[in-house]
Amino acid sequence: MGFGKQDLDLVLVPTGLLIMFVYHLVLLYRYLHKPDTTFMGYENEGKKSWVENIMKDKEKNVSTALTVTGNSTTASIYLATISLTLCSLIGAWIANSSNAVFESNIIYGDTRSSTMSIKYISLLTCFLLAFSCFVQSARHLVHVSYLISNPSCDIHASTVELSVIRGGELWSLGLRALYFALNLLLWFFGPIPMFVSSIILVIILHHLDFNSKEYGSEVSQTTKRNGQRSV
Repeated sequence: MGFGKQDLDLVLVPTGLLIMFVYHLVLLYRYLHKPDTTFMGYENEGKKSWVENIMKDKEKNVSTALTVTGNSTTASIYLATISLTLCSLIGAWIANSSNAVFESNIIYGDTRSSTMSIKYISLLTCFLLAFSCFVQSARHLVHVSYLISNPSCDIHASTVELSVIRGGELWSLGLRALYFALNLLLWFFGPIPMFVSSIILVIILHHLDFNSKEYGSEVSQTTKRNGQRSV
């Protein structure tokens, strides 16, 4: 028994998924213990500052705040709609028994019907997870709108900050589910494209996710420069 092309799926696909999972576990650890080293933690500091400035003069800034949260909610609902639409398309794709493009000999890998079922179910799961995360993100952002527009002064800024950050975290989780879905979609073209895309995605995400700047460092540097010029 030799190593055939059907055995590539048993090696490359779990390896590609393991690379993605290990990267996101490292990112999660750094986000929980060293948030300043991740771009999500850097964004959270900006969100906290935004909420504090909004809550200082809520009556004056309420229209701006509602515009920002409304745009964010619309973006979450839009991506949730796209995810649900893709789930419907995958369901129709599975029901279409005449579609045998990905089961032909052109694909270098395992094209058996059982493997194809695993591909469809995995891809469908990722899109459903993305849909759930985007819907929950929109729910938190709608809650933020109610908190900010509430005329009562008993609402603390920390309560609004929590909802804003939770909405952003769920938005990021939805995007991560779409990244995994992209990997699984390329698996239909064979295990080699899926494995290569896993490595490329991790390299790109590492460049985007990790942060080396301190929040407010650009503002302090700009202030120093303006002070030197005025002198």
